[in-house]
Parts: sequence; structure tokens; C-alpha cells
Amino acid sequence: MLDQQSANRPSAASARLTFLALVAVVAIPILVRTLLPMLPAMGQPPPPVDVRASQNLTQIPFQRLVIGDDVVGHPRICHVQVTKLEPDGPTGVLICDAAKNAVLFSTQDDDGTWTEKVLLSDVIAPAHATVVDIDGDNDLDVLVSVLGNIEPDDGVVGRVVLLERNGEEYLARTILDDVRRVADVQPADFDGDGDVDLAVAVFGYNRGQVLWLENRSNGHFREHELLSAPGTIHVPVADYDGDGDLDIAAIITQDEEELWGFENLGDGKFQKRRLWFTINFDLGSAGLIADDLDRDGDVDLILPAGDNLEDFDPFPQPYHGCLWFENVGDWNFESHRLADFGGTYAATTGDLDNDNDTDVVLVSMANVWDDPTRANMIWLENDGQQNFTAWQIDSSPTHLVTVALGDLNSDGKLDIVAGGLHIRGPYDRLGRVTGWINSGDFKR
Repeated sequence: MLDQQSANRPSAASARLTFLALVAVVAIPILVRTLLPMLPAMGQPPPPVDVRASQNLTQIPFQRLVIGDDVVGHPRICHVQVTKLEPDGPTGVLICDAAKNAVLFSTQDDDGTWTEKVLLSDVIAPAHATVVDIDGDNDLDVLVSVLGNIEPDDGVVGRVVLLERNGEEYLARTILDDVRRVADVQPADFDGDGDVDLAVAVFGYNRGQVLWLENRSNGHFREHELLSAPGTIHVPVADYDGDGDLDIAAIITQDEEELWGFENLGDGKFQKRRLWFTINFDLGSAGLIADDLDRDGDVDLILPAGDNLEDFDPFPQPYHGCLWFENVGDWNFESHRLADFGGTYAATTGDLDNDNDTDVVLVSMANVWDDPTRANMIWLENDGQQNFTAWQIDSSPTHLVTVALGDLNSDGKLDIVAGGLHIRGPYDRLGRVTGWINSGDFKR
């Protein structure tokens, strides 16, 4: 009887093998997840953008200048926008500063110096600011998207803060605070009742959302979920289908790399559509902007791609750059690759050379900064037929994550403003908020 029981009992060696197999099943994925980002990324870096290679433009007419406060420590600028806070006020730069945990407005004095005014302080990692008259009282308020933590975090730490204009000051009021990290908020009247509703990008980390907030008057909003997906960065609002109401687009960047559209059906109802996706989960979509790039009367989408901060060594990849999604009607968007540019993190559009077409400016967060000639910013010059020539504007400062166009000096030409986020080395070319003044002297 004992011999039969012994025969049915697993041997000590078999038990050890079973235990080791269980340990391996648990340990190997953890080790891979931990060690893989520390290995050098696959692929060769894209070649530097060389202005001289294009031959037909002998001078890039931009003069660099420092905007706002000097660099202290490692700057962490999340967003810049060239705008006015009063219809007849000065043009300045609206700044979301995650190092100072503040939203600021920087204007240039008559003597050429820049002065920053604090609009909101003690706000952890403001990600984006949008100027709008949200309460219809004929002054401009500011909507602030708050991450709550600049590092990955799935906690309920995000907020939307309304800075309501009150004379010369702003009254801060939180209008959404039961969500994860908020990366963007955009205004529009989605339900056609005459007030301003909001589209909200909840980035989160492993969990996120696309929301629209229904304005219920007196500063109260009702939350509606359009999509549950992590990593929503931007939610640009436009009439994408040309039917007279405002729709929402969104870029999703965490579990998937997807472009979504939300068609406004009226009365607060939306139909969601996946417009595009890629099987390259490492693409690194870094934002989304809406503009009529080909000037054919409908609204296109422009996608900068090159965010690989999750890698220990954020090495530029050949697939980094910029995609243009051409609106061809009926919620169909054709993708076109505009440029290869290592570590592309942000884009903006406008007519830089005043030739009546729409150009694109790209900035890089993670180029090969050990090479001092590597571009931090390039201009994609449009020939009017959507053929683009890449020109390197500058190579310093590094680690740019936000860029905007606007006429800083009121001379009728678009200037460039960009912000640096320095959370990785090298730290030899630091910049906080930097401008490039456009002289307009394009020699061909």
C-alpha cells in the first residue's frame, strides 16, 4: 500500500521543476519589462536635416531670443501659445510651466524685456491652456488642463481649472476633478443650446478617456464619456464633415496608436469612428492639430510622432516624423508622410513665408543631442501643392515639446515660440521659452 502511494506522489525533482517553471512564468515578463527599455533602441538614427542640401534657400531668416524668465534648474514647459488675453491688449505668450507649477502670461515691454504675470499658481503640472469667453460676458477666460503629475500616474490627480476673468485678475475654479491626468480641453457648443461646452482629453496612464462636458449654466458641467482609452493627448474641435456643427477628433497613444473622430449628431449625441490606426505600437504619437493644410475648404489633421520617453534611452527612430491626414470627405482621411524627423514631439501650422500656402513647423524632444548639429526645429516649406521641403531652423535649445506661431512684434510676419522640457540629459543646451523672430528675408 505504501509503495503504491509513493508511486503516485510526485518526486522531489519534479516538484522543484514545477516550482522553477512557475517562478519563470512570473519573473521573465517582469525582467523583460524592466530591462528592455534600458537596451539600445533598434534601428539607425535618421540623418541630420541639412539646410545646405536643398540648395535653393541660402538663408533661414529667424533670430533666436529668450522669452520670459531666465533658465533656472531644468525647465519643464508643457505648452506655449501666442495669444492675447484682451481683444485690444498686447500679444504675448501663454505658458504652462510644470517646473514652477504655474500658468503665466509673458509680454514684451517697450525696452525689449519680457515680463511674466502669474495667472494661476500651485497647480501641479499644467499641460495646456485655452483662451475662450466661456461665460459670455465679453472678456476672455482661460481653461487649464492639469495633469496632476508629469510622470506616469493612474491616480485620480487630473483637473480642469477655469480662470474666470474678473477685471484685471482671474478667479480660479475647478470644474472637473474626478478624473485621471488631463492633457487637453477645447471649447465648443456641442449641443446647440448657445453656451460653451468642453471636449476633454484624459490621458491618465493605463486608463484614460475622451469626454465632453455639457454646460449646465452657472459654472456647472455634466460629464459624458465618448471613449474609454488610455493616452488621449489632444482633442481638436472642428466641423470635420462640413455639416455646420462642431465635431471632435482625438489621438490615442498608450495601449494603441489610434486616431478617432466623434461626429456630432446634434442634441449632445455623437457617433464615434476609428479613423486610423497603426500596428507600430512604438510610433510615439505626440499630439494632434486641426488645419486645412491643402486649403481645399475642409479640415485636415496633422500628427507629430516621436514620443519615446518610455525608453531608458529615447533614441530617434526612422518612423519618427509627421503625418498629414487629408480629409477626403465622409469621415475618410488619407494618410501622407510629410517628413522624417527624429523625436518629433509637436507641430504647428501657418504661412511662414507669406506665399499663401500652409507650412508646418516641427520640434524634437529626443534627437541625438550629443551631436550639436542635430536639429531641434525644422520648417516644412509648402510649395502650394503639398510638396514639402525641410529646412533646419536651429539646433539649440534641445528637448522641445511645444511650438506655436504668432506675430510677436506686430510686423505682419509669423514668428515661432517653443518650450523645452528637460527631464533627460544632456543638459548643455537648456532652454525654457524661446522665440525665433521672422525677418521675412527669404533669399532664394
